[in-house]
Amino acid sequence: MATANRNLSQYDKEGIPKADHLKIGVVVSEWNAEITEGLFNGAYNTLIDCGVQKTNILRWDVPGSFELTFGCKKMIQQEKPDAIIAIGSVIRGETMHFDFVCTATAQGIKDLNLQYSTPVIFCVLTDDTLQQAQDRSGGRHGNKGTEAAVAAIKMAALGSRN
Repeated sequence: MATANRNLSQYDKEGIPKADHLKIGVVVSEWNAEITEGLFNGAYNTLIDCGVQKTNILRWDVPGSFELTFGCKKMIQQEKPDAIIAIGSVIRGETMHFDFVCTATAQGIKDLNLQYSTPVIFCVLTDDTLQQAQDRSGGRHGNKGTEAAVAAIKMAALGSRN
């Protein structure tokens, strides 16, 4: 397991580029809100800790993880952020729906990264159980939202290079 020996909430602030000038978008799935709110809080608190101004953090909500791609696309077009964090949670059920949603969401976010020069960070938990999702959204493994915020800052800095 990738997170077995690692806490997702730990980062070296000294190794993160200056972020006080960045505008960061966050598109959050309302499905599995207990999990996505935890991820959002981790991302938001990390962005603030790293110097992003509160007024430069934009949040849009979408119904589910499948809708993240469209929400991110519209945010890129309308708000022109330096980076976007796509936050979602898909928990395996009894049908193949899990596989279709996970695949489409990952492919959609990948496509946005190829189509636009705005980096879109994949912060979608794809877990087998609710407990696994809780462990990665502020639980015993830390918070994947924190990791995504650090990635957003680093990718925004990379994107601003000429």
